[in-house]
Amino acid sequence: MSWHTRATTRRGEGGIVLVFSTSDKGGAGRSVTSCNIAYRLCLSGRNVAYVDFDFGSPTAGALFEIGAMERGTTTGGTHSYLLGECGTAAGVDVGRATDRTALARVGPRSGRLVLFPGDEGGAEFLACDDAMVTRCVELLVRLDQEFSVVVVDLSAGRSIALEIALNATAQLRQHTVRWLIFHRWTRQHILAASGLVYGPNGLLQTGAIYGHDRDELLGSLRYVRTAVPATNSHLSAQRAAQAAWLQEQDAALRRLATACRLGTTAVLGATPTEPVLQCREQLILDSDVNAHIANIETAQAYIELARRLIDIATWEGL
Repeated sequence: MSWHTRATTRRGEGGIVLVFSTSDKGGAGRSVTSCNIAYRLCLSGRNVAYVDFDFGSPTAGALFEIGAMERGTTTGGTHSYLLGECGTAAGVDVGRATDRTALARVGPRSGRLVLFPGDEGGAEFLACDDAMVTRCVELLVRLDQEFSVVVVDLSAGRSIALEIALNATAQLRQHTVRWLIFHRWTRQHILAASGLVYGPNGLLQTGAIYGHDRDELLGSLRYVRTAVPATNSHLSAQRAAQAAWLQEQDAALRRLATACRLGTTAVLGATPTEPVLQCREQLILDSDVNAHIANIETAQAYIELARRLIDIATWEGL
C-alpha cells in the first residue's frame, strides 16, 4: 500500500494569510521548508502564491524544478517589478511549468501553486524608497484577493527585503500576517535567530519604526527549527560516550533556546534531518516516500507545519 497523507480543512482554520519567511543566517532551510509548506497547502485544496523576495539568490524555481527559472526569470521578476521596470510581477503555474513529472501530477482536489520568481542577476537592494514599498503593498493586495495563502520568501538577515516587508505590512493591518523565523538546531543559529528578532535593527525594532505595535508584531511570529536530529534513533547508533555527549548538547540547546526566547511555546514546529535534503534541496513528494527515498517523518513534518500555520486555534494556542 502506498503512503499518502493529505492536510484537511478543519473548523477554526483562517482564511487568507500573508506569510513571510525569514532567517538570520543562510543555510537555515528557510526556502526549502517554505516551498514544501506551500506545496502541502496546495495539496490541501488551497490556491497558494509563492513570492521570491530573496533578491540576491532567487532559486525558488530550482526548488520547484522549473528549468527555465533555476536562477530566477529574465522578464517580469519581483526585483524589476519593485523597481518599476515592469507593470506587474509575472507568475508561473508550478504544475504546468515544472520539469518534475510527479510534481505536475497533483490530485483533482488540489489548489493552484503559482511562483512569482525573482530576477536572474537582480542582486540585493541597497535601500528601499516609498515607491518600492507602494508597489509591494499593491502586489500583496492583488495576491491576497486571488490566493488563499501568500508565502513571501525573504532574503536572510537584516535585509532590504525584510525592511520592505515590514514597511508594507504596517499598511496592511486588516490582513492576517504571519512571520516564520527559521533556524537550524545549532548554537550559532539559535543565537542568530534571537538576534534577528530581538537585537539592534532586528525585526521588532525595525517594525516599530514603520508603525507596527511591538506586542502585536511579536504575537504574529513563530519559529521553525530545521534539520533537527531524531534523538532516539540518532543516538542509538552512536558510541556510548558520544551518545551521552550528544544528549547533553541537545539539552543545552533547549536551555539556550528558552533563554533566547525561542522556547517551545514560540515554536510552530520542526523538521527532522533528511538525507535527501542533505544531498539535494527539493520538494519531498509522496512519491519520494513511497519509493523509500525520503523519510515519512519529513513529509509528515511539512504537513503538520502547513496545518499549524493556517489553523487559528493552533497558532494562537502557542
